[in-house]
Amino acid sequence: MASKQPWLNPAVAVGGLAPLAQLAVQGAQGQLGANGIEFALNQTGLFALAMLLASLACTPVRLVSGWTWPARIRRTLGLLAFTYAGAHFLTYAVLDQGVDVRAMVEDVVTRPFITVGFTAFVLLVPLAVTSTNRQVRRLGFPKWQRLHRLAYVAAVLGVVHFVWRVKKDVTEPALYGAVLALLLAVRVGEAVRKRRALAAAQRTA
Repeated sequence: MASKQPWLNPAVAVGGLAPLAQLAVQGAQGQLGANGIEFALNQTGLFALAMLLASLACTPVRLVSGWTWPARIRRTLGLLAFTYAGAHFLTYAVLDQGVDVRAMVEDVVTRPFITVGFTAFVLLVPLAVTSTNRQVRRLGFPKWQRLHRLAYVAAVLGVVHFVWRVKKDVTEPALYGAVLALLLAVRVGEAVRKRRALAAAQRTA
């Protein structure tokens, strides 16, 4: 099946990177509005969270629908999430703070919404580093799987970061939170189903 769709991951990668490329072009041309840095921060952060939720949706979609293709784009979506999170952090560190390490450390320590956002980014780093098949083999699938559950922690922190950033109208971050809650519910439901099936099989044996 995967060999019949060699275009799938390249298409997802190109489509996923298109907004970042457009943002870079607009920034170079001075077309990001009166507060270009804030616009870039908002856009990169939004796409980072959207891509992360999309990657987390792959397994629930497969469980609910029976489709197999979502599993084949999960890694690409996860790496896109990390790419946008990295762009979000670099926009903050370079353009907003001018690589002032002391100011950034103070922000991380004293401003809760930056604390949770930075923590989410840090959690994505080992997930991106261990995203290759070679790393799966090196760590062993069970250990690799446990590590990559941190993606859900990062997503929760990302939603909290979004809520605390907008402060007043939390409608949009609440929608992202609802999607994440639904995805978690599907995964928990599947885990419970497997546990009950295993218990039933053991009783039968």
